[in-house]
Amino acid sequence: MLDRVLFVCQANMCRSPMAEFLARRLLADLPVVATSAGTDAVDGAPMHPYAVEVAGADAAAFRTRRLRPEHLTAATLVLTATRRQRSVCTALAPAALGRAFTLHQFARLAAAATPTAADGGTPLRAALGAAVRARGRMQPAAPGADDLWDPIGGSPADFRRCAEEIERSIRSVLTLIATAA
Repeated sequence: MLDRVLFVCQANMCRSPMAEFLARRLLADLPVVATSAGTDAVDGAPMHPYAVEVAGADAAAFRTRRLRPEHLTAATLVLTATRRQRSVCTALAPAALGRAFTLHQFARLAAAATPTAADGGTPLRAALGAAVRARGRMQPAAPGADDLWDPIGGSPADFRRCAEEIERSIRSVLTLIATAA
């Protein structure tokens, strides 16, 4: 059984597709499928050219998609760019509440989480269980600390910085998943 990680941003043109393609590369050895969607996306638009460049994405194979409840219910883990987008996700699919985090929040929790044998299931599900337990032990971050800055309108260097930030967070998640395996 494949687990699914859904990355969500606003337009599904920059942050979430960069996260999708970076996660596909970093999680390639795991039974995990990475996808993305946007809370305000227009179905079928292309990925931003700078995002394509920094994520090493196949521009021809990617088209934006608007977030729908079924995307959320099919996901094992939902990672959003901002707290606002996490709120939209949980409003669309309340059952996703326990599986929805901002990317920065989940990375912070991953660093503090310790999977146990009781988590069971797949490595991603065990990592999720450990992160949920860690969430209950940690103080909330400062407002805005969990939000991933949007590089839209910026330079290629801005997109590179955003992609590096995404990759650092995904690597923390990967470390937790590897610990849970």
